[in-house]
Amino acid sequence: MSTTTSDTSETNSTLHHTDLSAFQIDLLTVCARLEQSKTNVKGLAIKEGLQDIYGEEINHGRLYPNLDELADEGLIGKDEKKIDDRTNSYRVTSRGFELLAQRRDHLTAAVDGGA
Repeated sequence: MSTTTSDTSETNSTLHHTDLSAFQIDLLTVCARLEQSKTNVKGLAIKEGLQDIYGEEINHGRLYPNLDELADEGLIGKDEKKIDDRTNSYRVTSRGFELLAQRRDHLTAAVDGGA
C-alpha cells in the first residue's frame, strides 16, 4: 500500500524559514535541486548532495530524523511506496518551496543592502 505525505496535510501554517535549522534549509534546498534532474529523489542522493555542501560524512542518524521532521511539517512529501524494498522517495511540497522563497528573499535583501 502506498501513502504519500500530501501538500494539504495539517501543518503549522505559521512556520517561517527562521524556524528551520541551517541543516534543514540545506536539506530542503538539496531536495529541490535534485527534483530538477531526477524523477525519484532518494535519501542516498540527498545525503550525497549534503556531503558535497558540508565536505564531510552525513550519517543516517542526522539525515533521516531531519527528513522525517520536514515531512511532519509538510515541507517535503515522503512517498512510502518503496522504490525497491526499502527506499523512500522525497519531494518538496508547495509549502516547502514557499519557505525556500522566504529564505531566498531574506538573503537577497541582505546582499542588496536591505534588512
